[in-house]
Amino acid sequence: MKVALLFGGVSYEHEISIVSAVALKDVIKSEKVYIFCDKDREFYLIDKESMKSKTFSSGEYKKFPKLTLKNGGFYQKALLKEKRVEFDYVLNVIHGADGEDGKVASLMDFFEIDYIGPRVEASVVSFNKLLTKAYAKEIGVNVLDYELLRRGEYETKFDFPVIVKPLRLGSSIGVSVVRKREDLEYALDVAYEFDDEVLIEPFVEGVTEYNLAGCKVGDEFLFSIVEEPKKEEFLDFDKKYLDFSRTSRVSKADLNEEDEERLRDAFRKIYGNLFEGALIRCDFFVINKEIYINEINSVPGSYANYLFDDFNEVLNSLAKSLPKRKIINIDYKYIHSIQKAKGK
Repeated sequence: MKVALLFGGVSYEHEISIVSAVALKDVIKSEKVYIFCDKDREFYLIDKESMKSKTFSSGEYKKFPKLTLKNGGFYQKALLKEKRVEFDYVLNVIHGADGEDGKVASLMDFFEIDYIGPRVEASVVSFNKLLTKAYAKEIGVNVLDYELLRRGEYETKFDFPVIVKPLRLGSSIGVSVVRKREDLEYALDVAYEFDDEVLIEPFVEGVTEYNLAGCKVGDEFLFSIVEEPKKEEFLDFDKKYLDFSRTSRVSKADLNEEDEERLRDAFRKIYGNLFEGALIRCDFFVINKEIYINEINSVPGSYANYLFDDFNEVLNSLAKSLPKRKIINIDYKYIHSIQKAKGK
């Protein structure tokens, strides 16, 4: 199958999206095309040899063919007519806003383009940390206690330390661990630079974290290995940036089968029917043997390829079983019946 990697977008994670797409260039073995969305939301068809970060930072990408998004796909101007860019499906590699907030999903659905990535509802739920918490609680997955603050609010109900997070942002941008009350205002000001709303959680010392990726193909879940990330207070932007370019296989966490299955069960609950058509990564905390969801990565960095035994097989299997669109027949029967009744 031929895949179109769609990357870039207008978000604080624009550059991370480029890093992910470049990393996937050699990971994905299928035939590929590369479609870049720039800061003006213009689409460009990039050739493989130019898939380097400098192509985009220098503006060199503008020399490539500009594309138009229309029903059925992306189109390039030819001599006398438009020519459709040939691919079987789009892989949504736009991190953050545009790619993970539902805009790309809406475009793909509206223009009837097959794609791997979160659908609109899944995007909305996973992009907003407050909605993620509400969703997880509803389906019976534990979450840490939390508090929502809005711009101009600088007090918290929690004892310190706490962790401060912009409500709608990933890659640890704007995130701070605050250990003393006198440092809270500054941390909130940093977070408010990126969002008008901020989530505060208690910062739990010595927590064990596990990452698990996967997708649903038919009635079967395809899981990655479980990874236990390196111990850090939290992964800051620089570490996450490097994480998005990962292609080397990582080691499996030292877990017994029962605990692995408990993590898979929590993943199954979260994925449910909501994330069908997407390959996601869930980041879990384990505290006193209880599992908590920390984050749902609906477009994970470099698609968490480094967690899978055979990433290409997983991707191909998912691409062949994407959700089917419901065909609505518009026949104007109602209007015709009214016109007939009126004798028109």
